[in-house]
Amino acid sequence: MKVKIIDLDNVECGEITLKKEIFACEIRADLIKRVVQWQLDKKRSGNHKTKVIGEVSGTTKKPYKQKGTGNARHGSLRSNIHRGGACVFGPVVRDHSHSLQKKVRSLALKMTLSQKLKEKKLLVVKDYQVKTHKTKDLLSKLAKIGLESALFVGVDSGDKGKNFNLAHRNVANVSSIPSVGLNVLDILKKDFLVMSQDAVKQLESRL
Repeated sequence: MKVKIIDLDNVECGEITLKKEIFACEIRADLIKRVVQWQLDKKRSGNHKTKVIGEVSGTTKKPYKQKGTGNARHGSLRSNIHRGGACVFGPVVRDHSHSLQKKVRSLALKMTLSQKLKEKKLLVVKDYQVKTHKTKDLLSKLAKIGLESALFVGVDSGDKGKNFNLAHRNVANVSSIPSVGLNVLDILKKDFLVMSQDAVKQLESRL
């Protein structure tokens, strides 16, 4: 399947053939949701914690004798029923991440790419070379293409992409990612997905 290639001035520069097995997959929302949940769980810090009775500061002495006071029986002031006491079955520091098969993650990425292409929100650009590093100049170029929320894939971290990287850093709803780090969650966060020719080739060889 052929897709036109444009430059950042929205001028058509040619065509590129995309592999159907990557960009024309049957879309399953359940698999995409599994991968998104897997990514979100990996990002959780897991450092929420409540104190058990052994960690609460205070005396270990029994407050008063067992019988004869007219009060309920208590063995500790650090119990969970007292103010400032322990918490029963509270959260502890742990790792929320879980494993997910590589083929499932790969398939969900293909489905997400296919969904963007189906919605006509996947664009292929020749390169990311711009003459200046000024944000206003880049914004004018993005306005020509109609991009307000976009993820740019395959921006060169060297001299070729230096101006683009400097210009887009403080633009709201615009971010970039290397082609090797492309993932389902970042794609879904933005409205449009913009890929360079080189990024498409690298992605196709990887998947």
